[in-house]
Amino acid sequence: MDLTQTQIYTPPPGYFRRLSMVDWGYAAILLAGALFAFSRFAAYMDVYEKAILLLSAPTFAWLGWQWKPVRWLMAVLAILSLFAISLYGGSLEAANGKFFLKYALSSQSAILWMSTLFFLSTLFYWGGLLARADFGGAIGSKLCWSAVILGFTGMLVRWYESYLVGPDIGHIPISNLYEVFVLFCLITALFYLYYEEHYATRQLGAFVMLIISAAVGFLLWYTISREASEIQPLVPALQSWWMKIHVPANFIGYGTFALAAMVAVAYLLKTKGILADRLPALEVLDDVMYKAIAVGFAFFTIATILGALWAAEAWGGYWSWDPKETWALIVWLNYAAWLHMRLMKGLRGQVAAWWSLVGLLITTFAFLGVNMFLSGLHSYGSL
Repeated sequence: MDLTQTQIYTPPPGYFRRLSMVDWGYAAILLAGALFAFSRFAAYMDVYEKAILLLSAPTFAWLGWQWKPVRWLMAVLAILSLFAISLYGGSLEAANGKFFLKYALSSQSAILWMSTLFFLSTLFYWGGLLARADFGGAIGSKLCWSAVILGFTGMLVRWYESYLVGPDIGHIPISNLYEVFVLFCLITALFYLYYEEHYATRQLGAFVMLIISAAVGFLLWYTISREASEIQPLVPALQSWWMKIHVPANFIGYGTFALAAMVAVAYLLKTKGILADRLPALEVLDDVMYKAIAVGFAFFTIATILGALWAAEAWGGYWSWDPKETWALIVWLNYAAWLHMRLMKGLRGQVAAWWSLVGLLITTFAFLGVNMFLSGLHSYGSL
């Protein structure tokens, strides 16, 4: 046999061998930061919080390896939030006399800037889509990233501010409707920005930003009418480490379900010939819709299990058929059925898109409608 005419198979390098020095340097910085925080604040944490802190380093390192923008996002958030915290000097009153705190980096200011930037991003995305101008989409994307940066900065600073209000009041800012609406906007935007880069298309931004802008509109109304931005002590049921993992997992589900529904709107418009030449191919829209629902379902399942464990600790039972629990189950069953039909029966096309839209209505009622019209063990989140 002539070996010169034979192709020798060389297996690809292992996952870790594909990582560069920059990848490992990024992971080392995260680990160093987590260890510093552990050495500084471990005395104030229980065993679960210590585990969450230490696991955050490899988790965010992996995210940064998979999606490079996570690296600079975390760097910018660290710089802005630590700068804001240093300006406080241990007192909330400092915000009144320092320009950057008062008008940019205090939690309320940063979240207001986030809201403004999301609205502007929506306008530019739509302008770019309707005018077939790449410039509009590019500006919309940059504005969306800016909103994400200021929103997360506001949440991190709010976390610090809660401890300045009182050491016994301090808590992670995901405890009421105001805070979780901010979280919903940020998670939905981040997932959209990931798909925007992955599929190399900005045309979907016009649709996804509509649901984010709607959430921002509600957030502003809720802030003005109920003074919801004021930091409040946690009710006893929320004084648990379970909240730190249950709520984010839940809102990854809500955010991705909302994203899938807005992609479904684009899908249905394209099938009707509306904006057909300006939207991605139906196969791309279908794939984004499927992947968003799959990710959301996974996290929503985790959140539901965590919620049951939290309920057992707080109320003595894993399940009580409380309205919030019942509607969470309805949401779960809806998307479980959607995925089952997709994987087992090949569900595609307009039926899948309409089903995704109905899913948004169900999810919205479970998220907001229950708080407005029903009462139960979760009534601490009511309007």
